[in-house]
Amino acid sequence: MSRLPFYLVVALLFLVGIGMSVHRHIEFEVPWLPGEQRQVWEIEAQVNFIADGGPASVDLALPSTQEGYRVLTEHTASPGYGLHFADDKRGRRAQWATRDAEGSQQLFYSAQVIVAPQATSIEQEAPQAMTAAVVWEPPYDTAAAAVIERAWSQSADDISFTRELIQNFNADRLSENTRLLLTQFDRVPLLVRLLNQAGVAAREVSALPLEHGRRRQPLTTWIQVYHDDSRTLFNPESGAMGKPDNLLLWENNGQSVLEVEGGSQSRVNFSMLSRNQPAKAAVRAQQAAGSDTLLNFSIHSLPLEEQALFQTILLLPVGALVVVLLRVLIGVKTSGTFMPVLIALAFIQTSLLTGVIGFLLVVAVGLVIRNYLSYLNLLLVARVSAVIVTVIAIIAVFSVLAYRFGLNAGLQITFFPMIILAWTIERMSILWEEEGPKEVLIQGGGSLLTAVLAYLAMNNPMIRYITFNFIGVQLILMGLILMLGNYTGYRLLELRRFKPVTED
Repeated sequence: MSRLPFYLVVALLFLVGIGMSVHRHIEFEVPWLPGEQRQVWEIEAQVNFIADGGPASVDLALPSTQEGYRVLTEHTASPGYGLHFADDKRGRRAQWATRDAEGSQQLFYSAQVIVAPQATSIEQEAPQAMTAAVVWEPPYDTAAAAVIERAWSQSADDISFTRELIQNFNADRLSENTRLLLTQFDRVPLLVRLLNQAGVAAREVSALPLEHGRRRQPLTTWIQVYHDDSRTLFNPESGAMGKPDNLLLWENNGQSVLEVEGGSQSRVNFSMLSRNQPAKAAVRAQQAAGSDTLLNFSIHSLPLEEQALFQTILLLPVGALVVVLLRVLIGVKTSGTFMPVLIALAFIQTSLLTGVIGFLLVVAVGLVIRNYLSYLNLLLVARVSAVIVTVIAIIAVFSVLAYRFGLNAGLQITFFPMIILAWTIERMSILWEEEGPKEVLIQGGGSLLTAVLAYLAMNNPMIRYITFNFIGVQLILMGLILMLGNYTGYRLLELRRFKPVTED
């Protein structure tokens, strides 16, 4: 029979598992290692204005995910105000409203913004450069035309034209025409008007330079130029092209940052702090904010109680892989196929030393009591039920004794799977009667060894982190188990049977 379908299935599991993990790492910035750190900025915007004594409304532009930064969480503090978050063609905005406001008013907006090199901003519609709509009064029309003509002759495209135009407004290159225009217009709105008249799509954007520990900082104004389906940011003072690493675009739709109705003397200031936090905490905050998609399948979207449950459940395939390796390749005998995995889970709850001692004590005492039950000639179901009750009694007695002697670690013995222990004792007792104590020691020792190795693998911080954060790893483990299940060669421990042949 052809094995091609089998290998295709295994290859598909590997490809899908690796693809899901790599996609989650690149697209959603989930780190491969648990100790990685991410830089997070805590930014607070404080809105101040003087209310007129009646209804008041405040409209504040909000930052959105963009190149280099992703918004994690956001909060507001606005006693007495209703709040609404709007997201439309004007961009993301916070809108406060109240029926009665009088005197000095303060509203607060705070956000956690993570430095994310892979983050991208939402595509925006480019502004239209309407030459006919730009109207100048004499003599400013002649001066504007001359300034545009000078920069146009020294450039080759929209980008170089913008750079030359800005540099012509520097102090060392000012002409009579630029001086005339600056007496009537502010620098940045003037540059945008000149660019639009020249047929270049451009607009003002407001940005926040990020500096650790800064307080009461205003926004700075930049010029964004659209050329060949791309956006380029320019510093209106120096003409430098490109977005600095520490610049957060706060409003990039060409709209006002703050609008206040029913008040005067409005202003907004910003304070910021930078700190590092574990990358997994940042990812958890991002998932909690509702960024999950089908491709970003994550346990983080579940409630915390279910997350803790799945963190343990997702370790079971790792323990199963250890069992398959030891039984198929090495040939270790165990009492029950996957009983060691459940015992390893108990070791995770109790710690290794406490778990091993508790396992040995329960099984040893259980075998003695099971030996007595064999003389009663009970039916199988009744006998196993009696063993279950016996195991529960043994665990209860050991827990009470441990508490009386001040051994708090002994109380954790209750995490052992009682039904599995009962069946283990039953199997070992039957094995003792049929094949003797030697085989009991071999299988019991193999079960304990497998449980310890499975515990070491499942309790490894790196493995726990990867299995919890990358669901695709489960498919990879499935592929490995299928490959091992296809092995039909000799086990490592069976090679000793052929040692006399090699000696001859």
